[in-house]
Amino acid sequence: MNYLDDTIAAISTPIGQGGIGIVRISGPGALRIADTLFQHKKKGPPSHMDSNLLQCGYLIDPAGNQVVDEVLLSVMRSPHSYTRENVVEINCHGGMIAVKKVLELVLSQGARLAEPGEFTKRAFLNGRISLTQAEAVLDLITAKTEESMRIAAEQLEGGLAKRLDTIRNDLLELCSQVEAHIDFPEDEIETIPYEKLMTQTNRIKDTIDTLSRTFQDARFFREGLKVVIAGRPNVGKSSLLNALLKKDRAIVTEIPGTTRDEIEEYISIRGLPIRITDTAGIRQSDETVEKEGIRRSLRALERADFIIALIDGSEPLTSEDRDMLSKVSEKHAVIAINKADLRTVVEPMQATAKPYLRISALTGEGIEELKTVLFNENLKDWEEERTGVVVTNIRHKHALDQASAHMEQANTCITDNQPMEILAIELRDALDAIGEISGMVTSADILNKIFNAFCIGK
Repeated sequence: MNYLDDTIAAISTPIGQGGIGIVRISGPGALRIADTLFQHKKKGPPSHMDSNLLQCGYLIDPAGNQVVDEVLLSVMRSPHSYTRENVVEINCHGGMIAVKKVLELVLSQGARLAEPGEFTKRAFLNGRISLTQAEAVLDLITAKTEESMRIAAEQLEGGLAKRLDTIRNDLLELCSQVEAHIDFPEDEIETIPYEKLMTQTNRIKDTIDTLSRTFQDARFFREGLKVVIAGRPNVGKSSLLNALLKKDRAIVTEIPGTTRDEIEEYISIRGLPIRITDTAGIRQSDETVEKEGIRRSLRALERADFIIALIDGSEPLTSEDRDMLSKVSEKHAVIAINKADLRTVVEPMQATAKPYLRISALTGEGIEELKTVLFNENLKDWEEERTGVVVTNIRHKHALDQASAHMEQANTCITDNQPMEILAIELRDALDAIGEISGMVTSADILNKIFNAFCIGK
């Protein structure tokens, strides 16, 4: 049986109590199943209803002809639906039991439970959206700030797809010129000047590289900037986390070593989602649980995009402070001198190449300045970059870099006067790499990896 011959169904709203729960059905059997289960108070079966309208009626269990729930039902006929198939959505009363019962009845009539992301996958396979737009759906669902949502919405509108189409069309034009010379060497086809070939390949490569470079900053809006608060015990790491969150998230005591495991939370700074992690104090310890916490802290430092190296400004620098500072010396970091509300005795930080500032996690002094540093040290040129299409997905970044590498090889072919057949291969490989992003060239493994990240109802 063809994959698209199945009729699929799933719960499309979060599990739990709520005003409404939605069960979505898509495929050739959607209207038949709706006709079996739904009774309108006045009108006929769903297959005779107008498209894209909500109709009120009852959901009936055909086994005993019993009313299960009063529902609102909508029919969206192919091809004017999310999947370009016949789609039926049943809006029942929210609650785990009610929604689960509706889904069970739908499955009993021949539908199968949808796989993760299968509705969006069908929208892609049926040509309604590109692969970049399908991925943007997931980004919209998981967006943690308004800026993250705006970037995803632009991609869903097709902004990235249009930019890729322009690159692809330029590559196709260049390929056609090169391959014409290969296929018809004896015909009167004007030879492509060396300078023109170099100009075209360099222009296309520059466009690809410019788009690829946006990933370094833009990815933070999709994945979140990973910031780790590091320092020896009792310098105020948990207090700083609470101050940044503006709530008591971490336990704060005067006992060193209170934090034994990583505590991660999200905050938003000017639309930038930040995954901020409070770690166990870094010091020498023989206590088994604390040693494991310290090991995890060191691992978190390795994985961090940015580090807040926290020092107690009311005490002289200790050997543990100096050891921690040496660990972050090669990292992207800021030094925060805490407890500015007390008498400051810590030695000046002018000798370090890292930016530093004085703060008080207790009074809030310097916290807003610290947030500004977090943004500017990672996204100082964001406003300028934000004017165009950006890349937030590592899969897209890798494909663009592959295309760029093939264009570099194409340049080498031209400068070394290699056969046109070799040049054509490099151009075709670059074209395939661009096609992988939008889904024109892709494998089942890549599709499965992308759509398995979705929730089942989407």
